[in-house]
Amino acid sequence: MDLSIVIPLFNEEESLPELMRWIDEVLASTQLKYEVIMVDDGSSDKSWIVIQELVKKYSCLKAIRFRTNYGKSAGLQKGFEATSGNVIITMDADLQDSPEEIPELYSMIMDDGYDLVSGWKKKRYDPITKTIPTKLFNLTTRIISGVKLNDINCGLKAYQKDVVKNIEVYGEMHRYIPVIAKWAGFGKIGEKVVQHQARKYGKTKFGPERFINGFLDLLSITLVGKFGKKPMHFFGSLGMIFFVTGFLILAYLSFLKFVYDMTQMTGRPLFFYGLLFFIFGAQLFTTGFLAEMVSRNSPKRNAYSVREKINFDDEN
Repeated sequence: MDLSIVIPLFNEEESLPELMRWIDEVLASTQLKYEVIMVDDGSSDKSWIVIQELVKKYSCLKAIRFRTNYGKSAGLQKGFEATSGNVIITMDADLQDSPEEIPELYSMIMDDGYDLVSGWKKKRYDPITKTIPTKLFNLTTRIISGVKLNDINCGLKAYQKDVVKNIEVYGEMHRYIPVIAKWAGFGKIGEKVVQHQARKYGKTKFGPERFINGFLDLLSITLVGKFGKKPMHFFGSLGMIFFVTGFLILAYLSFLKFVYDMTQMTGRPLFFYGLLFFIFGAQLFTTGFLAEMVSRNSPKRNAYSVREKINFDDEN
């Protein structure tokens, strides 16, 4: 299989027939062998009925239906697990992502050797209440993660097969798949300017809370990506800094007390700062130790992404 197209969806009954027709028209002119995997995230409208009718018309179409609404990340993860193509392309079901971009995205993975290519909706047809927060969100993500993409949350992306088979998307981490891929060792990440379509049917499924949740997710994925296998390096380092600082403050105050016989030492603010740093440092160090114990006993403690093997049987 050359290409797999994964489309997570929720309440998109009106757009699905047009989207599938558009994809079929674009790929009909290519020699690619492809599949389309739609993942219905517990839609409450007639999306699944529409999909059932489309499956009869398009033999390339496969579908997965959740019992309830789990979110976009769950839809993508289940879709990734079902893919068999050498290149995987994800796109939204609301017709705002153009299938016309698929052939070039495929070429950038297969011919240019990218691990991941993210779409960049440089010209957007969204209200200013959405575009400005999105730009600030992307700027913050670039600074914290080091992944230099202008539109990291664009739903239109292309991946080489090894990427989607070696990463796990959960919670609301779909926003940060390029960051997850980078931490997994897939460093050749590119970007392509893509056409953004104005929403034709329905309304957006994401509210303003996505920016708050997105920032928290960014901090989470950054810490997990850098220190997931070695939590003591993070908590232990911070703990040592606070512990040593508190110890030096208390040692200094003890020196003043016993050498210069100064009174009222425990009433000074510096004493409470020293005590606070000392206790906080000990707590962080203990947290790091416990996290290290949990990590070492995790069934995925040795789950590392392998680029290739030589002279090894698949069964081994």
